[in-house]
Amino acid sequence: MASTPMEIDSPIHQIGANGLGGKANGIPTSTTAKLSEMMPLYRPTKKLFRREAEATRSSSSILSLDFDNEGGLLLTSESDNSMQIYNIKDGKHHKSLLSQKYGANHAMFAHATGTVIHSSTKINHTIRYLSMHDNSYLRYFEGHEQNVTCLSLHPGQDNFLSCSEDNTVQIWDASTKNAVGKLLLNSAYLAAWDPSGNVFAVASPAAQAILLYDFRNFDKEPFSTFDMLPNSPDTLPNSPSKGWNKLEFSNDGKSILLGSTGRCHYLVDAFDGHLKAFLHRGDKGVVRRLGAGDHNPDYVDSHSSDFLQPSTGDCCFSPDGRYVLSGCRGKDILVWDTLAAAQDKDLKPSHELEYKGDSAVIAFNPRYNFFATGDKEVVFWVPDPHAG
Repeated sequence: MASTPMEIDSPIHQIGANGLGGKANGIPTSTTAKLSEMMPLYRPTKKLFRREAEATRSSSSILSLDFDNEGGLLLTSESDNSMQIYNIKDGKHHKSLLSQKYGANHAMFAHATGTVIHSSTKINHTIRYLSMHDNSYLRYFEGHEQNVTCLSLHPGQDNFLSCSEDNTVQIWDASTKNAVGKLLLNSAYLAAWDPSGNVFAVASPAAQAILLYDFRNFDKEPFSTFDMLPNSPDTLPNSPSKGWNKLEFSNDGKSILLGSTGRCHYLVDAFDGHLKAFLHRGDKGVVRRLGAGDHNPDYVDSHSSDFLQPSTGDCCFSPDGRYVLSGCRGKDILVWDTLAAAQDKDLKPSHELEYKGDSAVIAFNPRYNFFATGDKEVVFWVPDPHAG
């Protein structure tokens, strides 16, 4: 997530009775009191943004979510080989982008207006640069030989990172089709930029390590390596770490969130790599999705109830870096206050936002106090001043 200012200074009473502010169908141009005051007030508003034919797409799953830098649009990639765009201010589904031939995952807004970058799920492993205006491809980024597991856009430049099961991390410039850099690393399945764009991190589940690179000298050895194996919570009751599915810096650059498909996530100091806290989900159900680089067993076909879709992560930071939000299976959204005291580094949720459904992917709007979750459908969350 780019480091962008939030519009957070207007009073909470601007949020209307429907939880969406002055507009009948959208969010207010300025939301918010302090996020700490608003966090327990979030409620889902999924019906408002439901698109046409939503009822007919029960077999489709949301694979990724991404807000644009202005916070006005939300982009999804979905298992039905489509990408969907929602207009937040108008409160409407805006547009469908179809990729029936290649499939789509890890879809993210590029810096150029009206453009999207996404990975492929069919035919080959090419990354594609798409114009939303006419649904035409502007450029292809070829080079990966196996599934792409992560895409991460530089916060201020046209560079982006891609990770793949071919054990490479490639560095691209969106203005040219050729990679500008390539790292060969064992199971380097996740990557993220720090807010300055000067540093990027790469996570390897197999090596149980996070590597930090200087972007200006990425061909050199990582300047820091954080060994996560001593931080494994496997010795704690009912807390298997399992696979990893998310890597994200907080917007203040001080912390790294490492999401897992198990019953806890990791909050890591971004400077020295020490574990700040285990973010425990307790007895809440874990969403049934694959971690980065994980696969369904060969005997499980795509129509089976045992078939698992991939996920780009069911946890994220709030834009102020103070809170971490995470989905659960058929349960609430859990919120951890990273400033709260953690006994034996075991941090309990400070809030549980009521929702009786799965939340397999999650993203927080970079401009407004507003976030989205997804599983079979997109769910938007806004503060309700009448709650609590």
